[in-house]
Amino acid sequence: MSESRPAAADLISIAQIARPQGRHGEVIADLLTDFPERFRSLQSVWAIGSSGEVDELRVERTWLHKNRIVLKFSGYDDMTGAEKLRGVRLAVARSELVTLPPDTYFDFDLVDCQVETTGGEPLGRVAGVERYGAAPLLKVLSENAEHLIPLTFSICVVIDVAHKRIVVAPPEGLLEL
Repeated sequence: MSESRPAAADLISIAQIARPQGRHGEVIADLLTDFPERFRSLQSVWAIGSSGEVDELRVERTWLHKNRIVLKFSGYDDMTGAEKLRGVRLAVARSELVTLPPDTYFDFDLVDCQVETTGGEPLGRVAGVERYGAAPLLKVLSENAEHLIPLTFSICVVIDVAHKRIVVAPPEGLLEL
């Protein structure tokens, strides 16, 4: 990790501590990453408190348990100490993100992208990514409408996260739903 303390807004959350786990200062956390194996190699993480304060935590050990992650941090050796971490988000710097295959994106990179049709009609901006079907859906909001647009290459023909722009070729009737 970096010697300087980053701002919370510059960090990417990968887990959120739910509660203490065990008697020796361990905590159990909900995963906020699709790559739980990343915890095996972490030596430290940034802890973001409820007020936005950022502190570095040194990782002693981790293990997966029932679709969650159990972590033990240096300096937290009993339940009382671990209780102080309840609700804390664990984060990494952007430079520590897992490298994605080509043409795949982190949801947070798609949020705030401006969406327009191939004909140049503005549709709004991406407010989020919904995942409950075969393909993820971009939740696109404008002043007048909300659209759920499948995140598929046949519909989202240009995805330029660097310029926060997505161009879609919606099939007939999609924008009327």
